Amino acid sequence: MDFHDLTSFESFQQSCGRYGYGRNFRAEVEQEFRRSKGVTYLDHAAATLYPESLLRDYFRDISTNMYGNPHSHSPSSSLTHDTVERVRDRVLQHFNTTSKEYSVIFTSGCTAALKLVAESFPWSCDAKREAGSFFCFLTDSHTSVVGIRGQTAALGVVALPVAPQELTARAKDRVQGEDASCQTPHLFCYPAQSNFSGRKYPLSHVRGIQARRLYPACDLPGRWFVLLDAASHVGCSPLSLQDCPADFIPISFYKIFGFPTGLGALLVRNDAAGILKKSYFGGGTAAAYLSGEDYYVQVENISDRFEDGTVSFLDIIALNHAFESLYRITGSMHSIQQHTFGLARYTYMLLSSLCHGNGRPVAQIYAESQFESPITQGAILNFNLLDSSGQIIGYSQVDRMASLYNIHLRTGCFCNTGACQAFLGISNQQMKRNLQAGHVCGDNMDLVDGQPTGSVRVSFGYMSTFEDCQKFLKFVAECFVEKPVMVDQVRLQKLKTAGPPSEESNQHPSDEISNGQVHKGAEKKSTEVSCKGFGHGDSKRSGEAYTLTNVYIYPVKSCGAYEVQDWPLGPLGLLYDRGWMVVNHNGVCLSQKRETRLCLIRPQVNLAANKLFLQASGMETVSVPLEDDAQRHADSRVCRSKVCGDRVETMDCGDEAASWLSDFLGQPCRLIRQRPDYTREMKKKKPADAADSPLLSLVNEAQYLMINRASVALIQDLMSSRQDGCEAHQLLDTQSVISRFRANLVIAGAEPFEEDNWSHLIIGDTRFMVAGRCGRCQMIGVDQDTGTKSKEPLISLSAYRAGKVTFGVYLSHQDPEGSAGAHVLSVGSLIRVEPHNY
Repeated sequence: MDFHDLTSFESFQQSCGRYGYGRNFRAEVEQEFRRSKGVTYLDHAAATLYPESLLRDYFRDISTNMYGNPHSHSPSSSLTHDTVERVRDRVLQHFNTTSKEYSVIFTSGCTAALKLVAESFPWSCDAKREAGSFFCFLTDSHTSVVGIRGQTAALGVVALPVAPQELTARAKDRVQGEDASCQTPHLFCYPAQSNFSGRKYPLSHVRGIQARRLYPACDLPGRWFVLLDAASHVGCSPLSLQDCPADFIPISFYKIFGFPTGLGALLVRNDAAGILKKSYFGGGTAAAYLSGEDYYVQVENISDRFEDGTVSFLDIIALNHAFESLYRITGSMHSIQQHTFGLARYTYMLLSSLCHGNGRPVAQIYAESQFESPITQGAILNFNLLDSSGQIIGYSQVDRMASLYNIHLRTGCFCNTGACQAFLGISNQQMKRNLQAGHVCGDNMDLVDGQPTGSVRVSFGYMSTFEDCQKFLKFVAECFVEKPVMVDQVRLQKLKTAGPPSEESNQHPSDEISNGQVHKGAEKKSTEVSCKGFGHGDSKRSGEAYTLTNVYIYPVKSCGAYEVQDWPLGPLGLLYDRGWMVVNHNGVCLSQKRETRLCLIRPQVNLAANKLFLQASGMETVSVPLEDDAQRHADSRVCRSKVCGDRVETMDCGDEAASWLSDFLGQPCRLIRQRPDYTREMKKKKPADAADSPLLSLVNEAQYLMINRASVALIQDLMSSRQDGCEAHQLLDTQSVISRFRANLVIAGAEPFEEDNWSHLIIGDTRFMVAGRCGRCQMIGVDQDTGTKSKEPLISLSAYRAGKVTFGVYLSHQDPEGSAGAHVLSVGSLIRVEPHNY
């Protein structure tokens, strides 16, 4: 059976059991989630999607009913109070408990719920007669759990990280029970489901810690309380608090329903609520207090006691409709669990069996199971892709290519450093070295010294479909598998023998789960990066000449190029390059990633007339001044925007340009320019021989981008020779390819990708330093003449460069004076280069 057959719906049904919810599932999804048409959304662990019926019913409700502040006693306020209390009951019912056992404290999200516990728990410090409290947490925990350590450290409380295997390996044979002589309160936190790998931890651990049978409670006398982080678990799985009576359960509702966001809850066991002590008290939490005396009495009701101020009552009312929609579409959380697990299991089976043409595996899976049961594994699949030589392909490259296919997934460490380190084999020292190398949480630095800093995660939601799995797997095969695509049939058959999941019991199997064929990051890979396709062959001797063939400026960021023959340099780069940008009605910068028609706007700079002209087909030409007079500059409205993560100060260019752009793009937008008195420094590491960091205009990374015609020609050859391409396309001519890469400088005379190895170059009388390689995204798939999208040349570039999608190098000029117009770049100038040892 070939890969095409294995990705058929029939093969999926044979392997993965239940699919859908007993009705016309496809029609339901198409009706409720029309905005997802053409999109493969696989990031449900971060935020799931909301159905249209939820919003319709909610807006009908708040449009026809008057809801007042629940702290008042008017009819509208009473309606709000009663509705909010009804929602509290629905939340408890959803988790199979009642108000006799638990209270619902609404918060802004799971993190706020965790912070509430951290600030209210009665931590005690070491004393002569009694040891202090311990804050213990599983290393496979979200940042927001580990962050409780910041609160406890200030109080002198010991923080103890616990590895998952220690819980049972160091457990006692018998229950220790409470020691009446020691009432020191301790808190143990663990996730019901890992947000990194989807591993589900036994809910029985709750009672095991409370009874002091499991480590570390078995070794430390005192009263043990359990915080069960359920945020990841409850998105696709049922949770019964009758079976696991945790003391504190933080959740975020958008993980379950998609809407509303900014609303979560802390579920508190009533028997444990009494230990929580607040310092701050807000409106609605006081039974009585005096402003002139330190006198305060808290209200008796647990929820009211901890909900400072007015709750977000309209969002809480939305939950009522969220529950209605969820149960109407799916029937139950149990059905959601079966459906989503089947999709995850199928994707795991095929991805873990997929091989390159040379037989090497395509993926390194990070999991503690082989997806045998939804009791041990959630609807999350975490992995890194491997090239045909066994080297890891950086997650940023996978993310960029996925965006090209309109596949939405998540990359990085997912706010779970502990699991990331464990699976990827990253030591504490290496984590620190990665930071020194410039890698921070959430960035796109995916490899340091050839080793991964994170991974790729796909996750499923109740509206996910078989087609989502199919498109994702075909995307991997098209873009990252050396042909012919092969499947490890022996492994696949072994995984299939587990059979489709049956109606499972509530009992979690033993913690001693065999890892089977799971690939562990600790199994070290070679750190030597393959040089194939990186132009590391013999380059020309240092000092030998090359030629500058084209110079382009892009006056308005993401708009069309303006080709020039001779052009002055300014302190920020080519004069007026990316001096302006277009923003939407919210002040967010527009780029061709979302608005491809920007490329059809053709700006022209007339230095003599001191004007920037905007031109587009079917539109009258409009202009704005290049340099504003002092009075106009003083009167201009100051705007603050962001470029590539940097905050920039800009000025609005007036209503005429705004109206012109809005008419052409079909959405409200404005033209803004960088303030002349505002400076922004290049973020890339400054070379040792540079006096100061180069200053930037509204460019993303550096002052200049340079590409090499020989590299362009090589990519053209690859596109023409690709067999079984991912799309039928007409071969792009040289100029079309050049325009897609949107470079400032185009050179000739070099070998393909030779420019990657340069450190400095001199064009005319100006010396430039190479600031690094340019990472590419889906924007190079935009035809700059028509605004249409394609997947080339990104796919060919990715295939050639072994997953490193870089093309061209960033430059900055080294001009000690920095005076505008002192240097001029001219087409035809000779170039001298100096090699660089990357």
